[in-house]
Amino acid sequence: MKRVNGHEILTLFEQWSPKRFAENWDPIGLHIGQLNRPIEKVLITLDVNEAVVDEAIEKGAKLIIAHHPPIFSPLKHIWTDTPQGRLIEKCIKHDISVYAAHTNLDVAPGGVNDLLASRLGLADIGVMEPTISDPLYKLAVFCPVEQADELRRVLARSGAGAIGDYEGCSFTSTGTGRFTPSAGADPFIGEVGKLEEVIEERIEVVLPGPLRSKVLKAMLAAHPYEEPAYDFFILDQRTEEFGLGRVGKLPEAMELKEFAQFVKKVLDVPAVRIVGDASKSVRKVAVLGGSGSKYIRAAKRKGADVFVTGDMDFHSAQDAELMDLAIVDPGHHVEKVMIEGVARYMEQACLKKGYDVSFIESQIDTEPFRFV
Repeated sequence: MKRVNGHEILTLFEQWSPKRFAENWDPIGLHIGQLNRPIEKVLITLDVNEAVVDEAIEKGAKLIIAHHPPIFSPLKHIWTDTPQGRLIEKCIKHDISVYAAHTNLDVAPGGVNDLLASRLGLADIGVMEPTISDPLYKLAVFCPVEQADELRRVLARSGAGAIGDYEGCSFTSTGTGRFTPSAGADPFIGEVGKLEEVIEERIEVVLPGPLRSKVLKAMLAAHPYEEPAYDFFILDQRTEEFGLGRVGKLPEAMELKEFAQFVKKVLDVPAVRIVGDASKSVRKVAVLGGSGSKYIRAAKRKGADVFVTGDMDFHSAQDAELMDLAIVDPGHHVEKVMIEGVARYMEQACLKKGYDVSFIESQIDTEPFRFV
């Protein structure tokens, strides 16, 4: 097993939950500390408070991955006799780094909202509010016929040519390439100063925008020519949409009051608030971890019978009632599902890479509300 540092761990994490998925107001990323030191244990938590930092110290975790950013607004100063300053000081003194993945983890496939949808047993799950889709590119590259098959294999291994459930998709046309190597060239085919004609294949593959640099690097490394000819074209098509919230269906319809009790049980909360007729039949469910007041219209546009989300304010609840959208509010803290989900995902991902690191699920209850 390979010993790793924080950079290697978070590079792997961001392949799953990239920063580009985050909303532009969201202060994600490294908040405290550094990443270029060896990491053997990582603590996964919803929030970072002093008790969580004490837990990391006790368990020997030098990196904390949190969902909620501990420094949400820019700091003008760090006074160590304040709760926030004391927390930062304690992290620095004990060489603990803190990294936050917030709305990017909400958006990521398999992230917070998919974890919540899974807990609710939803099927036919889709995105509730699209926020990002990547451009689709076409790469066209010219290659001698004899080396074309190997180049196609390299392009496929780098991720190019994946369309739906198919891999290694490409199109080839054949023609004649002409070039004259000049002084200083080291041609794979031909001689300096002499016009050369070569039967070449034009290989065309599509690829998503985020893979462009990876595919280009692989192609250049594998291509036999010193100066290969190639073009990238941006297409009107887009890749799959990513976004906030999920919409899916329950196996069977329930009355709202029954569904509310179900939510309370599977999301492990002491109480829920509901909006709507308790006897209303619900089957299509929208779910959004965190604060969902401003997304009631998105849930309604997707045809949801009920919207499961936290922090519902009074006027938004009234608006939902007017549009006949039932609400079940289990609170913001249900996002705690990310603790187990992130730990499990990262354990499996690091095992595949041969990384010698373990992930610890925080046992600190950071729910600020108590119900009486």
